[in-house]
Amino acid sequence: MTTSQPLPFRIGLGYDSHRLGEGGPLRVGGVDIPGEFHAIGHSDADVLLHAVTDALMGAIAGPDIGRLFPDDAEVNRDRDSRDFVVEALRRVQEAGYEINNLDAVILAQKPKMASHIDAMREVVAEMLQTDVGQIGLKAKTGEGVDAVGRSEAIAARVVVMLTRR
Repeated sequence: MTTSQPLPFRIGLGYDSHRLGEGGPLRVGGVDIPGEFHAIGHSDADVLLHAVTDALMGAIAGPDIGRLFPDDAEVNRDRDSRDFVVEALRRVQEAGYEINNLDAVILAQKPKMASHIDAMREVVAEMLQTDVGQIGLKAKTGEGVDAVGRSEAIAARVVVMLTRR
């Protein structure tokens, strides 16, 4: 079923997770976090930016990050995840929408994210060409439960609301 008129707003949900390995830094939200961990992935494995990309693409019913930037393509090896967000935003704008707001949560036992949240919000806001006040971001630990709680993995969940331009 197609709509004859564009919807005034759209909502997208994104999720990503990566295993953690020894040796840093860990890149989250475009910010390098020094420490003992790094995320394992084909690109730079930025869990937050991957979830942002999927939320944006989901909001416009577009392909997910794996179809846009396959992990078996050599061109995507060690690629900066900012590229993914930039392309997703281009598609959002091409569809006639803009960011209303984005809310995200990072799930990580270690390293602690609190001191990096403001920098991440600024990076994400700049990439999305929006005000930092439209970007919500928080971090939670796994409280010792599951792979996140055992510091074996990091995850992110993102929801975005787009409005018609």
